[in-house]
Amino acid sequence: MNAPHKTVKEPLDSGLTLYGETFKSRLLLGTSRYPSPEVLAQAVEVSSPGMLTASLRRQSSDKEGSKSFWELLQKINVPILPNTAGCHSKEEVIATAQMAREIFETHWIKLELIGDDYTLQPDTVNLVSTAQALIALGFKVLPYTTDDLVLCQKLVDVGCQAVMPWAAPIGTGKGPINPYALETLRERIKVPMIIDAGLGLPSHACRVMEWGYDGVLLNTAVALAHDPVSMARAFQNAVSAGRGAYLSGAMQPQEHAQPSTPVLGTPFWHHA
Repeated sequence: MNAPHKTVKEPLDSGLTLYGETFKSRLLLGTSRYPSPEVLAQAVEVSSPGMLTASLRRQSSDKEGSKSFWELLQKINVPILPNTAGCHSKEEVIATAQMAREIFETHWIKLELIGDDYTLQPDTVNLVSTAQALIALGFKVLPYTTDDLVLCQKLVDVGCQAVMPWAAPIGTGKGPINPYALETLRERIKVPMIIDAGLGLPSHACRVMEWGYDGVLLNTAVALAHDPVSMARAFQNAVSAGRGAYLSGAMQPQEHAQPSTPVLGTPFWHHA
């Protein structure tokens, strides 16, 4: 008689909650550098991201293109996370954030304060005070930062309810270049954490999700793929798989081989 079939329940994922608001997906998607607006729309459709990031400063030079871009974002109907990409001072950040709040009617802002144009590394000296100023103005701040533990903790201390450390410099696609720092961050920082920048492959996204990160934000890895739509779907699957593995509780690595089928007794032929 066959044993009764047991239904295996998947780990329960309550969704990505930031500043008390829950989003349907742990994948956040950027909106720049796609081959066409149509490809962007298709990538969004297959990946169902929780939020879409958009930059006011990088869209403003082409007025007609910007108009059609904003119209597309409204049509897609996914929550928008405006960012302050291209800002190099606190004053620029605050002006851009206030403009974004007026245009998009949202208090959400992805804080980017660039300190080095070559690596696009954040200005770690002024990032905390800038985040604090935005929070005082009523913004829900998601700061893009490095993997520096002390910096991330200071961002939390001034009121950031989530932080977004990089895995590698923006657009490099190298994946997590400092696993030790990222794993330490996840262990020590107690607010939601989203990996922002540097992921190039779905396996990179799966890996950081297995470490317990709450989400990933992608742009270049999807937009510059040969098939952005298929890549967007692959990343969504990877994020879900990594989260499921984290919630399942992975086995601990062993130093020596462990038999998968234990020996319970001596086979009868050994007595012949």
